[in-house]
Amino acid sequence: MAMRQLSIREALNEALAEEMERDERVFLMGEEVGYYDGAYKVSRGLLERFGEMRVVDTPIAETGFAGVGVGAAMVGLRPVIEFMTWNFSLCAIDQVVNGAAKVSYMSAGEFDCPIVFRGPGGAVHQLAAQHSQSFESFYAHVPGLKVVAPSNSYDAKGLLKTAIRDEDPTIFIESEAMYGIRSDVPEETYTIPFGKAQIKQEGEDVTILTWAKATPTCVKAGEILKDRGVSAEVIDLRSIRPLDFEAITASVKKTNRVVIVQECWPIASVGTWLSSHIMQELFDYLDAPVLVLSNEDYPFPYAKTLEAEMTPTPEKIVAEVQKVL
Repeated sequence: MAMRQLSIREALNEALAEEMERDERVFLMGEEVGYYDGAYKVSRGLLERFGEMRVVDTPIAETGFAGVGVGAAMVGLRPVIEFMTWNFSLCAIDQVVNGAAKVSYMSAGEFDCPIVFRGPGGAVHQLAAQHSQSFESFYAHVPGLKVVAPSNSYDAKGLLKTAIRDEDPTIFIESEAMYGIRSDVPEETYTIPFGKAQIKQEGEDVTILTWAKATPTCVKAGEILKDRGVSAEVIDLRSIRPLDFEAITASVKKTNRVVIVQECWPIASVGTWLSSHIMQELFDYLDAPVLVLSNEDYPFPYAKTLEAEMTPTPEKIVAEVQKVL
């Protein structure tokens, strides 16, 4: 495949444009997605290309436009609803959790809800407690939702195209801090199936499971460990629901040790559930308890020095790996 370097925001923009070109039922709706080209410029140029009926600027009213999207999906359209940040999705959580997630089940399959809720999540730089939260654990808790969190441009494009084509509602969480990071993306069109993890670094001594913005942090930790004679296998889960437990099982059987790294709070999180699942299903293959490295269990501080202490770092990951070794 011919490759070129795209930022994550460019890859997402390309995915949206290709799917809107491919299927006239696809439309984008959210705050500032049109005339402002998106708060993070993910929708740059789409209004000019597709017009106001398919790139819809909304008021600051997440409950309202999320609900409009759910209704549109029920009658055959394929909406992409952008939250300016996933922190604001809490205003619309009833539409997402009691609406989109349950439409197919409560209608006995009479209605599908092919909708994508997307936008930036997680910590960025000094946006403080109300704008720095990771909500994948909130939404992964809910049957009926698919939850995706890409870590690079290639995955962002391929997974978003899959999400738009999927018949079920998808929670698509992008990293605000990573929008400008560039990586290889094929010129040819492609999709990436949900539930297929990717091995970012092969290893024999310990499995490091992660997703989203924590992935490159884990890769850096893997490089440090390699210099110290430790062979770490780093796996990017890509999608959290559905989960690629086959890839996890194969790796655990090989390494017999697991560290899970997440930029989420620790209690009732994806990482703690995954730890429990591994210890129930793969206990006989483990030579040490599964460890979970999370954000510190506090609201995010504004101060730069304190913010840096909140999330997993390569040094913290190395320390956790040393414990299981």
